[in-house]
Amino acid sequence: MLESVGRLVGENRRPLLELFLGVLVPLCLFALLAREVVHQAPPPWDVTVLTWIHAHASPAADRVMIFASEIGTEYGLVPFSILFALWLLRRRDAAGFGFFTLSMLGTWALNVATKQLFGRERPALWPSPAPEQSFSFPSGHAMGSMSLAAALGVLAWRTPYRWPVVAGGAAFTLLVSGSRLYLGVHYPTDVLGAWLASLAWVLGVRQILLARAHR
Repeated sequence: MLESVGRLVGENRRPLLELFLGVLVPLCLFALLAREVVHQAPPPWDVTVLTWIHAHASPAADRVMIFASEIGTEYGLVPFSILFALWLLRRRDAAGFGFFTLSMLGTWALNVATKQLFGRERPALWPSPAPEQSFSFPSGHAMGSMSLAAALGVLAWRTPYRWPVVAGGAAFTLLVSGSRLYLGVHYPTDVLGAWLASLAWVLGVRQILLARAHR
């Protein structure tokens, strides 16, 4: 019996490790952040980070960060995601299309649900040059950019473009997410929670739809 269990674990060591590091660990860290978010007052370091960022604000930086925020939604991420999904369809890559589409649409649905669940008010430390009205946790921009970067990284992982895609995705995620902090419409915990939730979701979808094909 023990030998059978050991053999089963040995044969599935890699997928179990991927499940643990890619899904369970991010979910546990998200739960720890969520414990902080349910309190009315934000953690002290949330305010400290935002205050430090705002100390470096300028009219020129405002314009750059507003643009960065916009390409994280309807002016960049959304049209790119639609075009990329259509490209996958044209290549008749049904598995890739299903994975990418479910990753992005699932992220959007997850963000809407968690915002309503936690109902966290947005920061009001200074008048934002691009104010928002919806709830704050987790950041939709950060979730969308991280999901796009993670999904593209998964699809490119077995190609020669792996590292350029990973580096580009990381830069895009940091730019979009950082713009939300600069604009004062999200706390750092909103962004961290968004990254963790997106990673868990995208890598979880990968385990369901692509892991067997990749192995």
